[in-house]
Amino acid sequence: MTTTSSLENKPATPSAGKPPKAPVQHNPLWKRKTAQWSRWLHTYLSMVSFTILLFFAVTGVTLNHQAALTGETKPHRYTGTVDAGWLKSPDAKKDDIVALLRSRHGVKADLSDFRVDDDQVQISFKGPGYAADGFVDRKSGKYELMETRLGLVAVINDLHKGRDTGKAWSGIIDISGILMTLVSVTGLILIFFLQKKLRAGIYALIIGTILCYIVYLIWVP
Repeated sequence: MTTTSSLENKPATPSAGKPPKAPVQHNPLWKRKTAQWSRWLHTYLSMVSFTILLFFAVTGVTLNHQAALTGETKPHRYTGTVDAGWLKSPDAKKDDIVALLRSRHGVKADLSDFRVDDDQVQISFKGPGYAADGFVDRKSGKYELMETRLGLVAVINDLHKGRDTGKAWSGIIDISGILMTLVSVTGLILIFFLQKKLRAGIYALIIGTILCYIVYLIWVP
């Protein structure tokens, strides 16, 4: 006579002492990729742009207090003569006059103005924290050049503003603005993947924005 064990009819039970496994939660692929790329971009864009971002942060402070940080400077006065023959033509010999002033007095800033009047030629050089203005008498060829160097703080403040800095530095300012935007956006994206800090992060964002707006409404003329 064949008998069937009663154990065969009972459903299998988990082993004693081992809790049942929690169901595995799978994040969508697009979420994982977005978090991964945002973290990568935020990290390496921050490092690539660290120096220039630090520069604009520091010069923002110096620019805000430029009167206190920029000392008084006395202009240097130079005199001399140029070939009177260069001044006879209606346009004067611009390149020769400019080259002579550069070689004699070490002027490296860009030429910002060259004007020929009836009696004199006016020449201006401008650069970050630097200015040189010259006047050449068209009859005698005698000139006077007033050079002003405003110091390091004035130089970095002008670099911050992009004043008299040329096209290359203007490009640096544009690139730094793009990098600041990308670093900010990727940081904002990352906060949405930190569930434990998401609410506090959003509150901090809102509070910071409101405070800036309040300062603008109340204290900005």
